[in-house]
Amino acid sequence: MKKFLKLLIGLLLLPLGWAASRTVFSLLTTTTPDASAGWALPAGFLIAVLGFFLLPQAFRTYVLGHEMSHAIAGLLMGARVGRMKIGREGGHVELSKSNFVIALAPYFFPFYTALVIGLWYGLGFFWDISAYETLWLILVGLTWGFHVTFTLYMLSQHQPDVHEHGRIFSYVVIYLVNLFVVSLWMIVIGEPTFQGAAQSLSAETVAVYTAVWALMWQGWEVVHARLLSKKT
Repeated sequence: MKKFLKLLIGLLLLPLGWAASRTVFSLLTTTTPDASAGWALPAGFLIAVLGFFLLPQAFRTYVLGHEMSHAIAGLLMGARVGRMKIGREGGHVELSKSNFVIALAPYFFPFYTALVIGLWYGLGFFWDISAYETLWLILVGLTWGFHVTFTLYMLSQHQPDVHEHGRIFSYVVIYLVNLFVVSLWMIVIGEPTFQGAAQSLSAETVAVYTAVWALMWQGWEVVHARLLSKKT
């Protein structure tokens, strides 16, 4: 029954995914990052993508970040964290409870990117490290690329975390939260504001759901007309 409800929720959220995609595209076209961010972030991302295909894949590193994401999400949701097992073929962390946020966290929480950003601001609190900003942005792009490539690869495999909550529901949630993270980053480095992003998302959401409702109503009218014609 829970899976069926999550399937319905996932289907209801599909139009929101389109609206969010249009919002992110709109933010992307209005974002003008500074010169270093303009090349450093994409360069780091590209290095990660090329490394994924050309170098030995760092599965153990990914698994560590994967299980740490489970653990962090568990702690935030009030779960007790037990032993953690990390291996090249997979890992496991003991948690006193689980839900879809804890289960899907590794697919939308870029652990190593968050670590790099946290270290930057942590060190910047004590020392002036602005001279290393370009290097930092490369590392942000590198770790974000690592997250995206491995997330896409792992989602193409059998993932118990995903199947536990249903594919449609899980994929939609993962997609939406990843879009949120991308939007947040564009707001931080560019001109877009939270208010502008919220207004854009609101307008796109109303437009998409209105269009979907109109399409469904037209479909119902066609079906209803055919049913009436058969009766007569």
